Amino acid sequence: MRNGLVALAAAAISVPLGAAAARVCGNGTTTSFQYRVVDARYDSADPSRNSSLATIAASLGSSASPLYECVAQWPESWAGWYEGGRNIIWSDCIWNGAGSGQDKTVSFAVDWKKKLMYLSHTFACSDKKGFDGLATGFIALDFNCTAVAEDGTSYCTPKNTATGARPVLSISTKIAPAPLDAASACTDTSKRYQSWQLEKWLRQYEMPPGAANLRSDTGPSFTLRDMANNGVFSCVTSGVKNSIFEGACKSTSLAISTTTAKFLFDPKLNLLTITQHWECGNSSSFSAVGVSFVQATCDRGFNSDVFTCTYDQIWIGTEVI
Repeated sequence: MRNGLVALAAAAISVPLGAAAARVCGNGTTTSFQYRVVDARYDSADPSRNSSLATIAASLGSSASPLYECVAQWPESWAGWYEGGRNIIWSDCIWNGAGSGQDKTVSFAVDWKKKLMYLSHTFACSDKKGFDGLATGFIALDFNCTAVAEDGTSYCTPKNTATGARPVLSISTKIAPAPLDAASACTDTSKRYQSWQLEKWLRQYEMPPGAANLRSDTGPSFTLRDMANNGVFSCVTSGVKNSIFEGACKSTSLAISTTTAKFLFDPKLNLLTITQHWECGNSSSFSAVGVSFVQATCDRGFNSDVFTCTYDQIWIGTEVI
């Protein structure tokens, strides 16, 4: 089941994004949205495969029909938090092509210890051209878990109702305050929830048929957009340390001189860590860290050992909302 869920998400990656509807993002807006959780499942790590990774998956839709497939993997002991620490791991929900997508991005994260699932989605602002809005919410996961004695694994699914029917689960999200302008004061930015939209992910590696290890790997490059104030960065890998890619992000806006950003990418776990720091010149200086499970599509070039991995857009959050 676990492999089937991951394969389903991977297949959906290549489907073009649906039409995204613009929405009012003004600070006076109190709009809320609903996503139905059509199905959800947690699979523990599988000792028979020498894997320490747990898999969490959910199907989301505006009705009983799935519209987005959400899948994430992380070491089971982390329970959804990077290295079991303070940074929850976000993952993209992939539009499956079954209908018109309502958002630019949909992302989720799961706190498995508390059995909470968080959801975010972004969309174009109809009242602020060139800016994207953000809405967030969460739901408690009331699961039944079953142990599989044959292989030592376990899996969890939503509890049925008292009548034995599948429960109707919905996540309500509320729109966040409208994004600031790129030249907004550092102290104003510090009061906003920090998150990013990653665009134009690109990574290339060389792996001959039958090889156990990569011959070469460029590491990722991408464009990073600060959701709080629409600042844009160009991010490029600069080196590798302990098999982890390191990179710097350069601001493309002359209006922003108080902030810097950098990233780490773990190719084994497909985990990307973004760190942005704002130097406000006083005690209000601050940093934000976000972690995302990246599910890029990798295509092998014709008559070549070079694989090119791409992804259009991913939203990456910081702390839970």
